[in-house]
Amino acid sequence: MELPRRGVTYVLLTLTVLLALAPLWQIAVLAFEPDPGAGGAAWRWPAGFSLVNFYALVTGTGFVRWMTNSFLVALAVTAVGVVLSATAGYALSRFRFFGRLAVLNSLLVTQIFPATMLLLPIFLILVQFQLINTFLGLILIYLATVLPFCIWQMKNFYDTIPESLEEAAAMDGCTPAEIFRRVVLPVSAQGLAVTALFSFAAAWNEYVVAAILLQDSELFTLPLGLRLLHADSMAGQPGLFAAGALIVTIPMLALYLLLSRFLVARVQDITIRN
Repeated sequence: MELPRRGVTYVLLTLTVLLALAPLWQIAVLAFEPDPGAGGAAWRWPAGFSLVNFYALVTGTGFVRWMTNSFLVALAVTAVGVVLSATAGYALSRFRFFGRLAVLNSLLVTQIFPATMLLLPIFLILVQFQLINTFLGLILIYLATVLPFCIWQMKNFYDTIPESLEEAAAMDGCTPAEIFRRVVLPVSAQGLAVTALFSFAAAWNEYVVAAILLQDSELFTLPLGLRLLHADSMAGQPGLFAAGALIVTIPMLALYLLLSRFLVARVQDITIRN
């Protein structure tokens, strides 16, 4: 009974993977075909191989500018998010102060409401501070979105680190700042990797908030730029949109591969504890 059941499981998993890969394969086919206007089945082979769509994307559109804008915003959100999550999570994990539980509960409450419901008050606040159509306003909104999850994630990670490590460092003469920098942060690489990946992905892929806050095409991020390319694809140029969609996945894939050893180690630790 075990062997047939395992065989059925493998077949179902294979079909699921094929269904998930079908759109990605079709995007790749459209991106590398010299004339992808005809379309076709999702699993068809490309009718030729060419980089003409990528050349047209880079030279004939604002793709390079959109990617630069997205990198600036995503890197800023990641850097600030990691720093604030690392410090705030440590404070909430190690120190007992008045209002600590209120802060933790407030962070959880913010996750209840969908971001779209908060767009109107966010827009009105940014109007008052003259941050509409600026990267600073967009970065602040992204940070407000990712920080509650990241702080809780880092707080829970610090809870798993034995306090005896910090006590031993204190006995050796380390100050609290040195303990945090030399002891806590090195053993928190897994949690910081998850925080960095989540922050970067949230800023890199977000569309709705950027579409409302950014009105100048010179400030468009990649999701907004790809929306313009999608309009061109509906007009008979799907190759440009497919090439752009393919390139957009490269930074996220590279970041995941770069941090994969930390993520795998984190999963293994959780499995061992359970």
